[in-house]
Amino acid sequence: MPEKGEIQNEKFKILHFASCILNLVMRIDILSLFPKMFESPFSESIIKRAIDRGLVSIFVHNIRNFTHDKHHTVDDYPYGGGSGMVLKPAPLFEAVESIKGEIGDTAPVILLTPQGRLFCHQVAQELSSQPNLVLICGHYEGVDERVREHLVTDEISIGEYVLTGGELAAMVVVDAVVRLLPGVLSSEQASQEDSYAQGFLEYPQYTRPQVYREWEVPPILLSGNHQEVARWRREQAIQRTLERRPDLLGKAVLSEEERKLVDRIKAKRDRA
Repeated sequence: MPEKGEIQNEKFKILHFASCILNLVMRIDILSLFPKMFESPFSESIIKRAIDRGLVSIFVHNIRNFTHDKHHTVDDYPYGGGSGMVLKPAPLFEAVESIKGEIGDTAPVILLTPQGRLFCHQVAQELSSQPNLVLICGHYEGVDERVREHLVTDEISIGEYVLTGGELAAMVVVDAVVRLLPGVLSSEQASQEDSYAQGFLEYPQYTRPQVYREWEVPPILLSGNHQEVARWRREQAIQRTLERRPDLLGKAVLSEEERKLVDRIKAKRDRA
C-alpha cells in the first residue's frame, strides 16, 4: 500500500496534468520598481509549492525596463506643482501592452493604491477565478491619472494606511488569491473554514498537550462526537465574531437556532 505522502504527490501530479490540459494554470504578472523584494516571499511556503506544482506562474517585471532614456526615468514632477514625484504613464502602458501581447487583452489590470476598494476575502475569491492578473505597484505620490482612466481596470487597497510602495500590498493580494486555487492547500476544506470564508471569524483551535499549565482543552473536542464538535465550533465562531467583529454577522447566513444563540449572547453581555 502506498504511503500517504506518495498518494498526495500522485494527487498533485494529476492536478498539474489536468491544469496543463485544461489551461487552468493561473498567471500573475507584477509591475514593480523593486522586483527583488518578491524573491524571498515567493520562494517560500505555500506560494513556492503552488509554483512548483504548476498551479500558478508569477512573473515580476521591472518597470524601468520599459523606458527609453539612458537613465531609465520612470517618474517626473507633477504638473501644477506640489511635493513628490509621479509615475510616468509611458512605461506602465508599454509594460502592460507587452504582457497582454502574451496573455490576451482580457486580464484585469489592478493598481495597488490607498485609493482603491478595500481588499477582503470576497475580493480574493473574485480574483482567484481569473486565469490572469496584472498587478501594478504604485509609488511616490501616485501614478499619472491617465493610467487610471485608460489602462487600469481595478484599484485595490489592503487597508486604510499608506505604505512606501505597492509591493507589500501585491504580496498580500497574491498570497490571499493563490491559496484559494484548487490543489494549492493540502485540503480543499481548509480554505472554506478560514476566517471570513463563511462570514465568521474562525473558531478556537487546540492541539497537544491536552493539559498545559493547568489549562485544559475543552472536553467536547476529545469526545469523538463529530456532530457535537461541529456544533460547538459553529457556536464558538458566532460568539467570537459577535464579540470582535459584530459587523460581519449582518452579512452571514444564520439558522433560526443560531439567531437565538446570538440573542442569548447579546442578552448575557447586556446583563454584564
